[in-house]
Amino acid sequence: MSPAPPCFAADTPLAQVLADMAAARASAVLAVDGDARPVGILTEQDIARRVAFRLSPEAPLHAAMTAPVTTCAEDAGLWQAVAVLRAGHLRHLPVIGAGGRCIGMLHRAETLAAVSGRLLLHLDALSGDDAAVKQAQAGMAAALLAEGVPARDLVGLVSGINIDLHRRVLDRVLATHGTPPVPFTLVVMGSAGRGESLLRPDQDNGLILADYPDAEHDRIDVWFRPMTAALNDGLATAGFPLCPGGIMALNPLWRKTLPQWCRQFDHWARRRSGAALLFSDIAFDFRAVAGDAAPAAALRAHLSRLLSASPALLAAMAAQNQGLTVGLTLWGGFTDDEPGPGTRTDLKLHGLMPLVAAARLLALRDGIAETGTIARIDALARHGAIAAREAAALADAFDRLVDTVLRQQLSDHAAGLQPGSLVDTGALPKPARTALRDALRAVRSFSRGVFGSFTGQLW
Repeated sequence: MSPAPPCFAADTPLAQVLADMAAARASAVLAVDGDARPVGILTEQDIARRVAFRLSPEAPLHAAMTAPVTTCAEDAGLWQAVAVLRAGHLRHLPVIGAGGRCIGMLHRAETLAAVSGRLLLHLDALSGDDAAVKQAQAGMAAALLAEGVPARDLVGLVSGINIDLHRRVLDRVLATHGTPPVPFTLVVMGSAGRGESLLRPDQDNGLILADYPDAEHDRIDVWFRPMTAALNDGLATAGFPLCPGGIMALNPLWRKTLPQWCRQFDHWARRRSGAALLFSDIAFDFRAVAGDAAPAAALRAHLSRLLSASPALLAAMAAQNQGLTVGLTLWGGFTDDEPGPGTRTDLKLHGLMPLVAAARLLALRDGIAETGTIARIDALARHGAIAAREAAALADAFDRLVDTVLRQQLSDHAAGLQPGSLVDTGALPKPARTALRDALRAVRSFSRGVFGSFTGQLW
């Protein structure tokens, strides 16, 4: 983006606005309110259509500007900005930072120049309905992968699109169901919480409700029941399958006030078996994606205190995770995880998951707030929990595994198959198979060491 354009109060005379606009060689200026938040935009086209030979120099800016002004947030993906520019036939898109103030400007020509023509076809679909957006992910990922964009970045992009879809569905549901009786925060968990979604993740979500008196429960819960059912159904229609384990906001177990969530985590720490461990593995990667983020931060702080006081929960999680093996045979070949005559290897279950689980355990032990696997590895290295060389090897292993699984998913998608995590390792070139073996060996060494450090069982 370019720097923020000149800004004026909406009642500034056009003569001054145009003089300053010319001096700055700006193609657009903004009208702002008393808090410097954009309320309108004046472009060169506006001047040609509304000002020249029509308005006097003393006319105020608001007489010629376009209002309201379309903007995008500073943390939005470039794909979102391109979709807005093209869908709205806009030439200028102000970028808004904290407090609602303009911090920069995207210009159509320069922005589209940063995006390949092949990719634009897929970006256009991102302004369509939810199902079209989800379908466009694969085409966009394939185009970017062909241009050399790292798979790790593509997974982040796919995850960002998924979160945007969650917000779109939620906004539509709220428009239908009205104002909630208490504020709430939408959280996602599992791969979505880590920002590591591949092409077909199922739903793992919940709500943190603002606290309310027990006597109000029936009145409040009767509103949230149909609302959360509509939310999860809407996400399913958009391309996110319902969670087979019921880890969704429509399930009361995953729809609680902050004190209730804290008590739920406390209960899991005491129980330390069965569903408590399964739920802990998924839920502890939570992050807020809509609503006030403060309750999620407070829950993260409670979890950190809980695990510091109850290390036995981490030991129990590690004991369960010891069942996660890597996809290598005793002789160094790749395991056969495919039912029937096929020989493909499940590199999510037997590659990514052991790495994710081991990094999670160390991060939770050390009170690291990050949920992404690479962010956790980086933080662990900074804290001295793992050596810098090992952190680099694990990051390379993560990248190799994500790249291999994503390429297989795109191949499956192109063949009209449901994208999964079974990879045809036999079809990989020899150098790729060698690099994949090295990645799995690094994951095996790391995960065994981490799990053993919590359980005392080295093998």
